[in-house]
Amino acid sequence: MPEEILFHVKDCALVSISTGIKAYILTELLDHLREVEVGCLYYHFWARQLRPSFDHPEFHNDFAAWVHRELHDWVLAERLNLIAPHEFHNLEELREELINVLEERFDESGDLPWRKAEKPFYFVKSQIVVIDTGQRLTHPEELRQTIPKLSQGSIFYHFIDARRRTPERIDDFRAWLSAFSPSYDSLAIRLASIDPYFLTLTEIRDQLAAVFEDYFEENHE
Repeated sequence: MPEEILFHVKDCALVSISTGIKAYILTELLDHLREVEVGCLYYHFWARQLRPSFDHPEFHNDFAAWVHRELHDWVLAERLNLIAPHEFHNLEELREELINVLEERFDESGDLPWRKAEKPFYFVKSQIVVIDTGQRLTHPEELRQTIPKLSQGSIFYHFIDARRRTPERIDDFRAWLSAFSPSYDSLAIRLASIDPYFLTLTEIRDQLAAVFEDYFEENHE
């Protein structure tokens, strides 16, 4: 099989890099949000999935967790928590949504913009380190046995980070299946229904495994 049609199984890790930028009050947070590089937004929305965290597991991004923990504003925390980054075309659009949510809450609460946190919000950016596992797949059915064994880093790289790498802004599994279209179009549709953000990496892996298992059981290829 040509090299370009092989599926290259990779792993990854996110390296955290401090920017030195911090905010104690929401007006500072808003000002910094207008200017920080988009890599900070990527980190604060996605990195929680790859780093161990036992604080506020009900919150899916660092902004929502900080607002709840330090500023004690449940309304704003909940609105921030509902922002799903994969629904935006790019990180600049995500930035605009964050700013809009903050500004809307500012108009509703007179003291909130100036309420000072005991611990500041530290803006952090990330750099992804990609590791080639050396494993190569030649046929979609091989994913049926491979996915249950993938590390969390592999799931993150192929199912989440791929959405900012692939031209179609989709996961690597669907992008690879497109080379075999239309044979696996229905499988791709099932994969598209798996939420990449509000599930843990372990839950994503389990759902991916179930989709592939069910599909090939039904089709007996």
